[in-house]
Amino acid sequence: MRRARKLPPWLRRPLSVDKTFAHTEQVLGSLGLETICTNTNCPNRGECWSRGTATVLILGNICTRNCKFCSVAAGKPAPPDPAEPLRVARMTEQMGLKYLVITSVDRDDLADGGAAHFRDCIRQVRRRCPDVEFEILTPDFRGRQAAALAILKDAMPFVFGHNVETVPSLYPAARAGGDYQCSLNLLRMASETFAGVRTKSSIMLGLGETKQEVEHVLRDLRGVGCARITIGQYLKPSRESLEVAEYIRPDEFDRWRERARELGFSWVMSSPFARSSYFAEKADAS
Repeated sequence: MRRARKLPPWLRRPLSVDKTFAHTEQVLGSLGLETICTNTNCPNRGECWSRGTATVLILGNICTRNCKFCSVAAGKPAPPDPAEPLRVARMTEQMGLKYLVITSVDRDDLADGGAAHFRDCIRQVRRRCPDVEFEILTPDFRGRQAAALAILKDAMPFVFGHNVETVPSLYPAARAGGDYQCSLNLLRMASETFAGVRTKSSIMLGLGETKQEVEHVLRDLRGVGCARITIGQYLKPSRESLEVAEYIRPDEFDRWRERARELGFSWVMSSPFARSSYFAEKADAS
């Protein structure tokens, strides 16, 4: 059995719990809402919940795929809950959010991949909180990308996010249910479909990729019009997940931040704890 790597000092972070954390937890629990924070054992949960922010996970917490970098349960999900958009709106109101990030599991079982549910959540929140800004982090809508984007167009404006997650050579091991070119195509189509909307993606380091491969991914993302990027350290979220191949030092993330800027990304978050929605509300992440 391969022995787990010892966590380096720059990745040791206590779970911060204060009154705001408790309020965030209470609101989410009372409304029966899932978050990506808990379902993926995100190391930033304490910090983010203590700032009164959380990334809502809609369409259930059962994914139709089984990516080995992720700890979200895989299986047959329940049908979409028509009451969920209202609960998301009530959460936004009770927490006084100004910026809301919404994501979902993959829903390959749905004809639209879940796009209409994203749209309905945004519409419902806007009815109660018209000044809220949105960021959506979507699945790849495999086989139905054009139809899904046409549905989402009715919910603009938002930041449109979709993560490539890792380099193409590691997809068979880390993201077997995904397709690199499919993900790039979705980001390209979103850039072309949503005039003025910023597109965003994310990549994890430490899975065994090379620097040349990371450079290639960044160039590919810029080539399809992606404007925002987060670069973070892969951390094993569950016992069944892939092992960490390498812990990347903070100064290496600094170098990737500068390189992403050189390549033309307008918004860059690059650090060991960077995740898709980490400080997503910041106007300028660098």
